[in-house]
Amino acid sequence: MNWIFDAHIHLSDPEYESDIPLIMQSMHKQNIKACCVSMDSDTCKNTLKLSEQDKNILPFLGIHPEKAQDNPTSVYEMIKENKNKISGIGEIGLDRTYVKSDDEWQIQKQVFSKQLAYAEKFQKPVSIHSRKTLDDVFDILSSYKISNILLHWFDGNKKQLKKATDLGIYVSYGPLLVYANDKQALLANTQIDKILVETDGPVRFSRCFEHKTAQILFLPSVIFCASRILNMSYEETVEILEQNSQNYLN
Repeated sequence: MNWIFDAHIHLSDPEYESDIPLIMQSMHKQNIKACCVSMDSDTCKNTLKLSEQDKNILPFLGIHPEKAQDNPTSVYEMIKENKNKISGIGEIGLDRTYVKSDDEWQIQKQVFSKQLAYAEKFQKPVSIHSRKTLDDVFDILSSYKISNILLHWFDGNKKQLKKATDLGIYVSYGPLLVYANDKQALLANTQIDKILVETDGPVRFSRCFEHKTAQILFLPSVIFCASRILNMSYEETVEILEQNSQNYLN
């Protein structure tokens, strides 16, 4: 049986805490592995604990752009101390929504760059937040040699998608794909060996998901939708996504 990978989920978020035993049980029954990304010092610690409890939880440590103004030192230390344990670095990136001045924007870019430097040094994949900042992200990435990059919840245009493809970057699609025409159009134009799927839980999704906290078990619906768009069988799509995920995780 093939493995299904959730390329980006916040299992270390407090919202999941009471459900973790059930989530782990479901992951084993459904052959699912999860790239558990972090936001700050507390979630990094929780991510490490979860990965010690279950080998199907793949730990990513990092500072989300929302938290870039906090003291990043403890997270930097955790990345260095656990470089042989972690699967990647994330969630990192840029987002002007979280800055109120140019000084804060510069700090956010510095924190992003520092984490990219660790990814380059320790040869780790990265999971990047790039909401409305893709061109800035591309500019900064050009200074680093990182083999496996994911633009999670890809939200760019077709020109930016082509640039990501030309740079060998992976892009991921989540539950929004099931009902959002713009995401479906982007997926149809994505190079097939660079597609990943995610839930980005605990984000809540509308329509058929009824604003419930995103669960890993939403993934089959995302994959089924992707298979229809790509004109492939569900089984073929799962096989391709498994290979893509393994390549991304190196």
